[in-house]
Amino acid sequence: MKKNQLILLVSLVLVVILGAGSMYIVKEGEYKVVLKFGEAVRVAETPGLKLKIPFIENVSPLPKYQMTYESNPTSILTKDKKPIIVDNYTVWRITNPEQFLKTAQTVSAGVQRIDEAVYNSVRRKLSEVNYDNIISEQTERGNINDEITRDVAEALKRDDYGVEVIDVRIKRTDLPEGNKQSVYNRMISDRQSIAARYLSEGDEESRKITAKADRTASELMSQAQADAKKIVAEGEQQAAKIYNKAYGQDPAFYNFYRTLDSYVTTLKNEPVIMLPIDSPYAKILLGK
Repeated sequence: MKKNQLILLVSLVLVVILGAGSMYIVKEGEYKVVLKFGEAVRVAETPGLKLKIPFIENVSPLPKYQMTYESNPTSILTKDKKPIIVDNYTVWRITNPEQFLKTAQTVSAGVQRIDEAVYNSVRRKLSEVNYDNIISEQTERGNINDEITRDVAEALKRDDYGVEVIDVRIKRTDLPEGNKQSVYNRMISDRQSIAARYLSEGDEESRKITAKADRTASELMSQAQADAKKIVAEGEQQAAKIYNKAYGQDPAFYNFYRTLDSYVTTLKNEPVIMLPIDSPYAKILLGK
């Protein structure tokens, strides 16, 4: 009886060991690559409980989700020979687990290969651009990032690493501490030159506008004066015609009216006037 129990117990242990060795669990967000004698034979991508041949097949897990790798700050020379400190990050993921295990084997080795490709591309692209263009224009920075992303993705695809590079972004482009002050001074000098040019152009434009306005005002004033003289001359001419017409109708009355009008002017300030008593001017004044 004891011998049969021992055999049963050993059998149960063997069944448990074989059962445990034939099953594995695939979690959300991971691949499980089944290896047979070190060679990948299949990939399990959907979560759940899976089966394998115990002792013959083993399982290697790989991340399925997107990963982010941040590079260490690196010194690079720009096109205008300025040394800058650059650091960047890369978003990537494994798309072909079997190929990834054949080439990189581990995630850390894959990251190292990505880092090399990113460094080569960043160094090459930034060496084609002047420092001022890198730091001044956001569109320029965006174009460089896109170019680097395409460059790195093509390099890794060409080497068939089984990965996809989704995005490469430059986070920082700083000057070394020893170069910052001289570059800042030059930038200030450049901006001051630009400001002086704008002020000079503004002054010149102001003088042009003022001269044009003065010329227009002078022309308008001359035209107005000419029109005024013409109107006055026409009025005087019209008045003379009226006077002549009135004088022609009754010369005696007109002469009398003109004499009275002259009295208003002559006696305005109560002057002393000496006139012959028998003069027409005196007779009219005396009412004779």
